[in-house]
Amino acid sequence: MHVPDGFINAPTSAVTGVVAAGAIAVSLRGARRELDERTAPLAGLVAAFIFAVQMLNFPVAAGTSGHLLGGALAAILVGPFTGVLCVSVVLLMQGILFADGGLTALGVNITDMAIVTTVVAYALFRGLVKVLPRTRRSVTVASFVAALVSVPAAALAFTVLYWIGGTTDVAIGKVATAMVGVHVLIGIGEAVITALTVGAVIAVRPDLVYGARGLQQRLKLRVNGELVDAPGASGPAPAPAAARSHRKVWITGLVASLVLAGFVSFYASADPDGLEKVAADKGIDEKTEEHAAADSPLADYGVKDISDARISGGLAGVIGVGVTVVAGSAVFWSVRRRRSDDASPTSTETNV
Repeated sequence: MHVPDGFINAPTSAVTGVVAAGAIAVSLRGARRELDERTAPLAGLVAAFIFAVQMLNFPVAAGTSGHLLGGALAAILVGPFTGVLCVSVVLLMQGILFADGGLTALGVNITDMAIVTTVVAYALFRGLVKVLPRTRRSVTVASFVAALVSVPAAALAFTVLYWIGGTTDVAIGKVATAMVGVHVLIGIGEAVITALTVGAVIAVRPDLVYGARGLQQRLKLRVNGELVDAPGASGPAPAPAAARSHRKVWITGLVASLVLAGFVSFYASADPDGLEKVAADKGIDEKTEEHAAADSPLADYGVKDISDARISGGLAGVIGVGVTVVAGSAVFWSVRRRRSDDASPTSTETNV
């Protein structure tokens, strides 16, 4: 759903740029509360994983494909504020290095794909986990539903932006129907990927899933036919001994991202994604502008001057994962360090 330059006019793009900048500023402050010794190492990896999985377009209808947006996944794994930053880092890397998503439309894309998906998904997720049984399975189910809804919500948000500042004269009802319809199908794929990923992390390190914090049940014992809380069982269950290392999880996630982007991406669907298909069918793309980074050595997810498509695309994917994990980790460690620096004077003053 990367919006290219030319779909939305300059004033609307400028306003969304201000909205995006404001949301990022708020998210940087919010992420200081979310990032700790568990989530800080994971956040950069989540950004890289989203980048990798976004390369895996999957077919959803005749001549149409879809890909992960990632807002729900990021919000549930590392928190909503950090999630906005994760997706924003991905969009920035894609726009600058791979000519994917217009640079003048960067504010539109961050507003739509980072802010809307994260806010909608996490609000729905929190509501669901409050009414569902307090189990790990409930977290996975809530992840599925939240991710599913977040995609058509983003499609509807794009429709509103197009209604306000679209550069072509197309009936808004037709755009809304086409966008929401195809993105409901894409949302199913998003939901499956999100639920599988969240479920996999919960299985080995539930303490690393931000959305699962505080959901552990107290251990129950049956006494005289009644269930009572077991002594000393008020705290969260420790992570499995084999999975207590952050490094093991981080390396596993990085390797998975590299394999997905460097190898599996070659088998992704070549059909246009939902927005591209709707734009072509309805005439939204009549005023599309050439991307400012069209001459980038990595444009269109291939390495310039490498003729073998498999090698070119795979190498571009590996480079993208590497750059994203480095950029993301730098941002999140900086935010985490700022939190530690802010806490130091208080700690020192308390100890005096």
